[in-house]
Amino acid sequence: MHPDLAALIAAVHPADPAAMGAARERQAQLTKPTGALGDLESLAVRLAGVFGTEKPHPRGVAVLVAAGDHGVAAGGVSAYPPEVTPAMVANFLADTPAGPGGAAVNAIARTVGARVYVMDAGVNADLPNHPALVRAAVRRGTRDLRREGAMTREEAETLVLAGAALARRAIEEGADLLVPGEMGIGNTTPAAALTARLLNLDPQGVTGRGTGVDDATLARKVEAVCAALNRQASDPADPLGVLADLGGFEIAAMLGMMLQAAALRRAVILDGFVEGSAALVGMALAPALCDFLFPAGECAEVGHAAQLAHLNLKPMFRLGLRLGEGTGGVLAAPLLLSAAATLREMRTFAEAGVPGGSEG
Repeated sequence: MHPDLAALIAAVHPADPAAMGAARERQAQLTKPTGALGDLESLAVRLAGVFGTEKPHPRGVAVLVAAGDHGVAAGGVSAYPPEVTPAMVANFLADTPAGPGGAAVNAIARTVGARVYVMDAGVNADLPNHPALVRAAVRRGTRDLRREGAMTREEAETLVLAGAALARRAIEEGADLLVPGEMGIGNTTPAAALTARLLNLDPQGVTGRGTGVDDATLARKVEAVCAALNRQASDPADPLGVLADLGGFEIAAMLGMMLQAAALRRAVILDGFVEGSAALVGMALAPALCDFLFPAGECAEVGHAAQLAHLNLKPMFRLGLRLGEGTGGVLAAPLLLSAAATLREMRTFAEAGVPGGSEG
């Protein structure tokens, strides 16, 4: 393992238990009936642990969209051709009347005041010479995981470190909530393969319709995942080996983003199924990573629930999202900011002079 990656993994420590204890005590004294804010209360306590204070004050929100292509897309596993990946990268970077970027993630990010970063993690095309594009590709797309390892271990580790570098930059530029996002035609296929291998699950039970494929395409997709797993080229005891064997460049980059955010004690908002596959690798490498993960919603992909169950994390909403890009994660950012604000800005019964203590 690259020494920088080993150091990054070692730097991921659990959330602060003392801060969470103090936050729970404060939560019980706030001017509301006990439990009246529902899941916002547990989210607020978790944020206290992330930021090490009973009054957490996260501010900036950044979504880091990593784009990469996949050799397995040649097997007809998506409703869209691979040419969509570079076209969408151009869309993320386009100038529009509303501001930079014409994709869903751009529109939602503008609405909630989040900053969008775009990374070429391995797109199989010539991309625009745009100053906002972070270039991190080591190769134009992964190999076809049906027949051989998607990446070499060195390639995978390079992209993990590239993702970590982008996360550091976003944090240095003011982000306390990070949303790893992705774009890559066919990427729910490697995500399903990773999930099946790491969780020892039946491929059919974790392989969904992705972009909305028909039954015939779904069958090819399941066959592709089965073929990849049947090569028996990786072992769950070696999570980086599984990532290299079955993953994608953008998945590796998102893993690096998550590890770096946790190491610097920032919150990570998980978007959907592809992000979840990166989180599974991350938890296998650094179990404390889960303390810093906040799943936005349970997406429409069939395997996402299994990922969340393994991570022991509860989603904030169920909107049937399946777009990717980090869209669900950005939608969840105001919920987390609001949860933190309740601990920080609400007064206790004693401070407000309201009788009744925590009774409702």
